[in-house]
Amino acid sequence: MARRPLVISFDLDDTLICYQPSVPCEPNRVPWLLRHWFGEPLRLGTASLLRELASRGMQTWVVTTSYRSPAYIRWFFRFYGIRLAGVVNQEVYDRRVTRYFDRPPSKYPPAFGIDLHIDDSQGVEMEGQDHGFNVVVVKPDDDRWAEKVLAAIAQLESDTRNAVPPV
Repeated sequence: MARRPLVISFDLDDTLICYQPSVPCEPNRVPWLLRHWFGEPLRLGTASLLRELASRGMQTWVVTTSYRSPAYIRWFFRFYGIRLAGVVNQEVYDRRVTRYFDRPPSKYPPAFGIDLHIDDSQGVEMEGQDHGFNVVVVKPDDDRWAEKVLAAIAQLESDTRNAVPPV
């Protein structure tokens, strides 16, 4: 029986888009005439990591509390050769998730079929513990952040392979 592909989501601000001068960024691949609209600094290693996940058959999503439009986010990543399987901004999240909670968490990736979420916020990690979803915290100053993500994915794959199927 074939398994569905793993779905991995990433936060934007201070996770994939980092404005801190100390955080190395990808070379800007946005066409010069469009940089005024798509001028955000993409964290170094993002393009290769997301391409690696795609080559392994995984889906990558962005889940953000910002109000950047899903179209803007998709185009931004396309300039770097990345096709996102899904985008959840605050507006999409509010429509889909908040009505099901008295006090909704800031992010709830399971509502979108997401297996693992990558974020810079320890608050989101705590919400994951409280609501039963997988979160990996990576900080902007962590040079080995991509390795940490890959290790967490490997662990998730191992846990999935070793899970006992229901009877």
